[in-house]
Amino acid sequence: MTELRHLRYFLAVAEERHFTRAAARLHMAQPPLSQQIRRLEEELGVLLFDRSRRRVELTDAGAAYLRRVRAILAEVDDAADEARRVASGVQGRLVVGCVGSATYSLLPAFARALREDFPGIDVAFRGEMLVPAQVAALLGHEIDLALLRPPVDEPALRLETLRTDRLIVALPDRHPLAARKRLRVADLRGEDLVVHASGGSVMHGTVLALCREEGFAPRVRHEVAETSTLVTFVAAGLGIAVVPEPVARLGVPGVAHRPLSGRAARIDLVAAVRADDRTPAPAHAVAVLRGLVR
Repeated sequence: MTELRHLRYFLAVAEERHFTRAAARLHMAQPPLSQQIRRLEEELGVLLFDRSRRRVELTDAGAAYLRRVRAILAEVDDAADEARRVASGVQGRLVVGCVGSATYSLLPAFARALREDFPGIDVAFRGEMLVPAQVAALLGHEIDLALLRPPVDEPALRLETLRTDRLIVALPDRHPLAARKRLRVADLRGEDLVVHASGGSVMHGTVLALCREEGFAPRVRHEVAETSTLVTFVAAGLGIAVVPEPVARLGVPGVAHRPLSGRAARIDLVAAVRADDRTPAPAHAVAVLRGLVR
């Protein structure tokens, strides 16, 4: 059976047109090389070379074989290079899931940095994902990296806090509270609120907890699934909302943003990967994120 080494032996002789020079190029003795070429010819049932004392020339069959051998070895070498690039994490595929506020604030710069630093990695993003969906997608190998808001109680995931975002109030720009420079949670008492939908949204629980700690039950008028929809509802005058500060970068007309005072008015942004994932691409991506948030 023809082996790759036989093809490389043949290529060396075909290019050098000389067994001794080909043997030196291959770092082997000349007699074993001649024997291997003879065996290759016997296996193929054709004469590949016309031999003389001074020079070795390809036969017509040898010339045809050379064209195919070069193509085969080029494919083999390309496959090896690709395997090494994938193993080193500079090539492959990476799927990233993002919560809404990270989608608007961090994703654009993150995508650009990944393209610049790792152009061989094919990156796909899934935005506006709630935390339970992100956790399930990570565990199901549907995504490789999640940008989410804690808490996350899942030992199969490895978490790294990237930054802490302030909470702000998004409100219609003509709302009476928009005249203030800073708001307190107590100022939300009696106001119509637009909140993220229950059933897994960390922000939903955060807003309700803030209000209850101030001694009142929030007046939730609308629950929405996506952050962009939430801010659109605010612009339409349907209520006010508590959101992470990066949401202000959406720049929706008709919406004012005011800081929310208090030590509890902050929320972390975390990068999550599978704890048993040893592939380099997610680690490279987290390193890029570290650089961006600094």
